[in-house]
Amino acid sequence: MPPSDPREAPACYVFRVRFRLDTSGGVATDPERFETTVFRRADPPGEPGWLFFRDNCWRGELADKSHFRGVVESELGVPVESVSFSELRIDEDAFAELKAAIAADLDPFNADSVSEVLSKYLGSSIRVA
Repeated sequence: MPPSDPREAPACYVFRVRFRLDTSGGVATDPERFETTVFRRADPPGEPGWLFFRDNCWRGELADKSHFRGVVESELGVPVESVSFSELRIDEDAFAELKAAIAADLDPFNADSVSEVLSKYLGSSIRVA
């Protein structure tokens, strides 16, 4: 069973998120806007969702920020003003598994090498810890 805290997983995606609290009924907050770091477990190769990086990132950035902002709003339950991809944080074993899975089938990535895939989707936003 994977750890419940994505920061403890062998691999996780890291995002910077700015959100606001909507207040009503005579209630106010100060500040109204907050910035936080959001961690999302990266599914291991072969599991549903393991191609998250291919489906959501391009050159180390979110491919569709508007769409992903809506995803994060739904997950956090607050209005999200902005979201940006920071990095894929991954341990050495998980990184080796990811590269092996990519090498086993390059066709879905429209690339000729693992290095090209990693660069194309994650840019330099990979941190092996």
